[in-house]
Amino acid sequence: MTESPESLNEEDLVAEIEAVEEKLAQAKASITRRFIGQEQVVDLTLSALLCGGHGLLIGLPGLGKTRLVETLSTVMGLTGNRVQFTPDLMPADILGSEVLETAADGSRSFRFLQGPIFCQLLMADEINRASPRTQSALLQAMQERQVTVAGEDRPLGTPFHVLATQNPIEQEGTYPLPEAQLDRFLVQIDVVYPDRATERNILTATTGVEDDAAHEVFTADELIRAQKLLRRMPVGETVVERILDLVRACRPDEPEASQLVRDTVNWGPGPRAAQALMMTVRARAMLQGRLAPSVDDVVAMARPVLQHRMALNFAARARGDSLPALIDQTAAAITRTEAAA
Repeated sequence: MTESPESLNEEDLVAEIEAVEEKLAQAKASITRRFIGQEQVVDLTLSALLCGGHGLLIGLPGLGKTRLVETLSTVMGLTGNRVQFTPDLMPADILGSEVLETAADGSRSFRFLQGPIFCQLLMADEINRASPRTQSALLQAMQERQVTVAGEDRPLGTPFHVLATQNPIEQEGTYPLPEAQLDRFLVQIDVVYPDRATERNILTATTGVEDDAAHEVFTADELIRAQKLLRRMPVGETVVERILDLVRACRPDEPEASQLVRDTVNWGPGPRAAQALMMTVRARAMLQGRLAPSVDDVVAMARPVLQHRMALNFAARARGDSLPALIDQTAAAITRTEAAA
C-alpha cells in the first residue's frame, strides 16, 4: 500500500518530490509538442493544477487556449468538458437539472441530469460573455467543489479545476467578472502573440498531414498525490516574509505601501492572495526541479497572482497607468530592500 504524503519522513519526502518533478518534466514535454512555445503559459497552467486551483487565461482568439486545455486534460489524466459561454446560457445548462420521468408502472419521479460541470477539468470559454446569473453558478463550484441543485449538495469530480478564458479586446456584450469571482482564480495567465521563431514552428507542426498527439503522463490520483506533496514542500522564513511584504505593500491603506501605491491603487489584494503566493512559489520551484522556493519565485509569481486581485483608481486609469508595471515595481522594491538588509 502506498504511504500517504502526510506520513512520509524527510528523506522519503525528498525522493517523492523528485519523482514528481521528473513526471512534470515529461508532462511539459508532451504538452509543448501540441502547444508550441509559450513556456510561461504552460508553467502557470500546470502551477494552477498542482496547487489545486483555477486559472484565468486572457488572450486574443487563435492563440491556442482551447488547444492547451484539451492537451492538459489528456496529459494530466483528467476528464474534461468545455462550455462555450454565451449571453443566453442559463445556470442549469452548466449545473444540470431535474427532469420528471414516468416509469412503466405509471409512477413518476424526478431524476437529476448532470451538467457539464460534473468533470475534473472544466473549460469555461469566454466566461465574461455569460450573464452574472450564469457566472454565479461557478462560484460555489470553484470554492467548495460541489453544487447545490434542488436543495441537495452534489460533489464534483476529484480533483476539480476550472480554466476560464477571456478576450481582452472585444468587450461589447460582455459582463465583467465580479471581484469575488476573480479572487477565486489562483492565477491570471496572459497568453500573448508568439515570437517569430515559435510561430514558424507552429506553422510547420500544425499544417501538415499529421498532428502531434499528447499522451497521458499523470492519472487523477497521481495529480492529487502531487498536490498533497506540494503542501509539504518547506518554505523558508525569508520567503514567507517577502510574501507578506509584497501583499501588504500593494494595499493603499497599509503603512508598508509606497506613495505610488497610495496614489494609484483603489483596492489591493486580500489574504487569499498571500495564500496563492505561498502555493504558487512552491509549484514554480517544483516545476524547475528545486526542493524549496526562493525570493525570486515570489517576484516571478507576483504579477500572475496579484493583477486580477487589484484595481487602479480613476485618476490612474485616466493617466494610462499600468497595473502589471506597478506590481513589478513593487516586487522589485521589496527585493532591493532584502538585498540592502
